[in-house]
Amino acid sequence: MKYSSQMVAKPYFIFALILLAGEIVFGLAMGAQYLYGDFLFPAIPFNVLRMVHTNLLIVLLLFGFMGATYYLIPEESERELWSPLLAKITFWVFAAAGVATILGYLLVPYATLAELTYNNILPTMGREFLEQPTITKIGIVFVVLSYILNVTMTVVKGRRTTISVILLTGLFGLAFFFLFAFYVPENLVMDKFFWWFVVHLWVEATWELILGALLAFVLIKTTGVDREHIDKWLYLIIAMTLISGLAGTGHHFFYIGTPGYWLWIGSIASAAEPIPFFLMILFAFNMAKNRRIQHNNKIALTWAKGTAIVGFLGAGVWGFIHTLAPINYYTHGTQLTAAHGHLAFFGAYVMICFTVISYAMPILRGRAHGNGVKAQKVELISFWMMVIGMIGITLALTAAGIIQIEMQRLPDSAHAIGFMETQAAISSVYAIRLAFGLMVLGGLLTYFYSFFVKEAE
Repeated sequence: MKYSSQMVAKPYFIFALILLAGEIVFGLAMGAQYLYGDFLFPAIPFNVLRMVHTNLLIVLLLFGFMGATYYLIPEESERELWSPLLAKITFWVFAAAGVATILGYLLVPYATLAELTYNNILPTMGREFLEQPTITKIGIVFVVLSYILNVTMTVVKGRRTTISVILLTGLFGLAFFFLFAFYVPENLVMDKFFWWFVVHLWVEATWELILGALLAFVLIKTTGVDREHIDKWLYLIIAMTLISGLAGTGHHFFYIGTPGYWLWIGSIASAAEPIPFFLMILFAFNMAKNRRIQHNNKIALTWAKGTAIVGFLGAGVWGFIHTLAPINYYTHGTQLTAAHGHLAFFGAYVMICFTVISYAMPILRGRAHGNGVKAQKVELISFWMMVIGMIGITLALTAAGIIQIEMQRLPDSAHAIGFMETQAAISSVYAIRLAFGLMVLGGLLTYFYSFFVKEAE
């Protein structure tokens, strides 16, 4: 570790992993409710489980990004973090607000929570993924602004690199587009239109810039490839991300009351969205092939290459499968959407967090060259358990989506069957999905265990 202020990243990493464990547990509970409708009911109904599951995902990724940034920026800027104290305060404020919000979901009826948090003054609650109380959203704004201030001041006062500039661009985009969470038009079409300005333009635009910067940093450290070579790849990937990602918002504007030209814009742009993810595969494997050093932390490079491949499959391939307008007409709102979402979030964002944590955490624990061989072997097992488990979940959800389409969407109204009948017909697929979910949890527990593996003397 070159700079003492990098230590502030450690609690962010630990808390992100704890939240990931919680997110998986709540996901498994949802999977059980698909099979046994009375499971945990009425203590925790399905809508609450889903709300907690998705909100934990968002918060854990933000913690992962913040930890990764606080570790990366001092090295890129060649100076200590501008304010380690601010980073520590930000952590505790964000952690407390996050825990309080989740407990609110679990312990208080949602309508009552809205009343208790004065949602009537500035109504923002009730929208998917943005269910947080208004006061929590305001808290998120202050946390993100303090985070960006800390990072910006560090970069401004130190060396500026392509990685730090692209990372900062992604962070400013993250902050700007979250402001649309406070805009809730009365018109339902306009509401959904601007809702996607947060949801899509986070995960398919600004977050991809953060992903690219973090991936490049780890590749530089583990391969020793010239920074100039990596910068050229990074500029190409980011250019394609912004072009396809911004226009690709249009694939969410199908059949919701928006003008018909979005059918063309969304479809054409969506065809280009897998390109930056495919470039990431070429990027990662090209860097590995042309490495100039043999870094002892081989598992970090494995996570980096895995991020590129699984991110391409989840965000690129499974996204493209159902984003052309004529296809989306039948697939929208089916389990195909869930299949894409699970593999995309895991491959692109959860795995990049694992990549940075696997590289940085051993160093933060005094192991400059990474964990020992035995610990890395255990971590490799956890890698394959989680990757295979997520691919299994994705394939199961894809099969469920196809069956839904065949039973509910393709037949005429006289022969189509109801939603609940369809769900009953695909219960065996949901059982397979739950089994693979348990494998993912097992993989995460194995990952935790790898931190405590002792090497032979």
